[in-house]
Amino acid sequence: MRFANSGTEATLDAIRLGRAFSKKDGVVKIEGSYHGHHDTVMVSVAPDPAKMGPRESPNRVSYSAGIPQAHIDLVTVVPYNDPDALEAALVANPGVGTMIMEPVMLNIGVVPPLPGYLEAVREITARHGVVLIFDEVKTGATIAAGGVVERFGVVPDIVALAKATGGGTPIGAVLGTEEIMAQITSHAVTQVGTFNGNPLTMAAAEATLTKVLDAAAYARLEAAGNRMLAGCQEVCDRFGLPAYAVGMSAKGCVMFASQRVTDYRTYTEYFDEDLNYLAWLYHMTHGVFMTPGGDEQWTLSIAHTDAELDHYIAVFEQFAADVTDKRG
Repeated sequence: MRFANSGTEATLDAIRLGRAFSKKDGVVKIEGSYHGHHDTVMVSVAPDPAKMGPRESPNRVSYSAGIPQAHIDLVTVVPYNDPDALEAALVANPGVGTMIMEPVMLNIGVVPPLPGYLEAVREITARHGVVLIFDEVKTGATIAAGGVVERFGVVPDIVALAKATGGGTPIGAVLGTEEIMAQITSHAVTQVGTFNGNPLTMAAAEATLTKVLDAAAYARLEAAGNRMLAGCQEVCDRFGLPAYAVGMSAKGCVMFASQRVTDYRTYTEYFDEDLNYLAWLYHMTHGVFMTPGGDEQWTLSIAHTDAELDHYIAVFEQFAADVTDKRG
């Protein structure tokens, strides 16, 4: 394992390791996923539907000015939850040697993998000799001690971590197979930074991972997450909201979508941005402070009490009553 200072740095290091190991510059990423703000991954993060192109061969859409076209051209984009599209993309693009993905898609609320999808991705990338990176910046230490790897039992070649891993301090981390990580210790791959592994962050991370987030803490997060999901889903059903609750353990949200979202394209088709923003405003004015945006979700803490969880659900119920004009 090597440390950095953010999720962006972690995914940057991971891709560099993948490119060095595969000896190929091409990278495949999921349409609609965010992996930080370095040039390689600033492609098709939130593309305008008018610019996406066909599903079987999505366009590469830059997410910012200032990104060289040469970087964009090295990226192949595929839809989430579609192993056939990945297989076709790797056959058509033999210059791809690395794949980066959020195994649970969290740039558009919460979109879980369909049954068998992660296993298929692992098999396809291994067969094509493609280094598989799981971006667990959001899922790491939040949905299980071992993140997606533990919860779903699928093991990539590299994992990128950040956020909760640092217990509130700036952190990034990259870990992988012995062969891949040996590229750093042999100095074939450069991974450096003034504050990498600094004592304050390391102390906070050690305390978080070894003293705070124990088995009892994860059991509590699982119970708290289930409480939130059940409460919110009951409200959606009772008031007929075009929405559903989805999540796992500490991560979750209400998806304001008329049908289940399985990838970025179904998100753009079914997700109601206006209703989502109205719900955010409503919660903000009733003592529930959430990160704004349809691409966000709640992250529960072991400090959250049942009373606080129930307050969130009660405010959501008030919102549903007001927006549907079904006040008690």
